[in-house]
Amino acid sequence: MTPDLVVGMLRHMLLTTLWIAAPLLLIGLAAGIVISLAQIVTSIQDAAFNAIPRLAVFVTSTLLLMPWMVRKLMDYTTALFADLGRYTR
Repeated sequence: MTPDLVVGMLRHMLLTTLWIAAPLLLIGLAAGIVISLAQIVTSIQDAAFNAIPRLAVFVTSTLLLMPWMVRKLMDYTTALFADLGRYTR
């Protein structure tokens, strides 16, 4: 296994991880900004008002994006196993 092949495998792994995590992180960021703005406007400083909606948005988005994330991971795993002969040389 050459160093270029290892770097290519790691690059593909990190890009797949980024593509899977990015939508959830962006949704969490957007929810945090909206909830913080709502707190500023209403002058509510309760910690539960901050945490519970963010958690609900994150769980809902995770459930909605789960089929896409699983499909992405299956594609990555299939590609990895398809090239397994090339990695063992």
